[in-house]
Amino acid sequence: MARRIAAGAAYGGGSIGLLGAAAVGVLLAEVQLAKRQVGGGAAPVPPSADGRYGVAFAGPADPLRFGLLGDSTAAGQGVRRAGQTPGALLASGLAAVSERPVDLRNVAQPGARSDDLERQVSLLLADPARVPDVCVIMIGANDVTHRMPATQSVRCLTTAVRRLRTAGAEVVVGTCPDLGTIEPVYQPLRWMARRVSRQLAAAQTIGSVEQGGRTVSLGDLLGPEFEANPRELFGPDNYHPSAEGYATAAMALLPTLCAVLGLWPETDRLDGARREDMLPVAKAASQAAKEAGTEVTGARAPWALLKHRRRRRLPAPTEPHPHPEMHGETGGSTRVERRPGTGTGTGTDTGTDTSPRHA
Repeated sequence: MARRIAAGAAYGGGSIGLLGAAAVGVLLAEVQLAKRQVGGGAAPVPPSADGRYGVAFAGPADPLRFGLLGDSTAAGQGVRRAGQTPGALLASGLAAVSERPVDLRNVAQPGARSDDLERQVSLLLADPARVPDVCVIMIGANDVTHRMPATQSVRCLTTAVRRLRTAGAEVVVGTCPDLGTIEPVYQPLRWMARRVSRQLAAAQTIGSVEQGGRTVSLGDLLGPEFEANPRELFGPDNYHPSAEGYATAAMALLPTLCAVLGLWPETDRLDGARREDMLPVAKAASQAAKEAGTEVTGARAPWALLKHRRRRRLPAPTEPHPHPEMHGETGGSTRVERRPGTGTGTGTDTGTDTSPRHA
């Protein structure tokens, strides 16, 4: 199914239905019930985390330019401090590993679907002199809840990845989270949401890898902890991640983000003990969708590497430092307007090693 969706996106196919009409009706009714139980999907407007991180590493090398695109999870909806957002966590981690300052620009929009990526990419590429070195895209949950055709969703994402790669930016995509991990979601919505989310995540992986990007499965990233301790890993609305939840997701993304920038040595050697393998891209995508934190990167077409990188502990959360290059000569903060919207929480499988070592 993921291959059919990706093929439809690439070759202009029509919508490929994932659920029958009756099932969709049940799904939508359950979604509305779930939203009422999480306070109408309301959450604090995410704080702006744009700015420079790792100022202590200032030196002759130019700062790394880091762009973040996507929906409410990329924006950091559900937390109140800039340093708790995934953008700030990843920028701080990149600065610590590279020992260079990192300039973060976050253009993510709460409530965004994949068709908003065209606007977000245009914002990031508006200044040819400030093209990001690397971008992270976190998108897909609202595509599912708003019934966007899967082929359209993947087409919008692959176009965004292609535009960024053509401009010279490396791209890491955090694929659609598992909507079945949200606490107020009951059966049969939980089963259907998990199935649709995984199908979309696998199709996103195929499309992104074929455009030269890498993907990390967010899946049920918070799943085991959520079952045991949902109040800790989800925010006040029980729908968006808490600070601890965002840190868990960022810890899964950071190793791939560092690898794509060459911040530590890459190797094609596969570790069988960690269930790493080289598979046809569609099979790798399907496998990754089932196990959160799994990286898929293109190898020799049509093959892809399936990796489970060791997670790196994040540095202590820091707040951004404004600077003239990003905020203009007046020193005032340039903030991307973010309208409150309905994104989703993500989830994680912490069976992966969380030691400071890396692969």
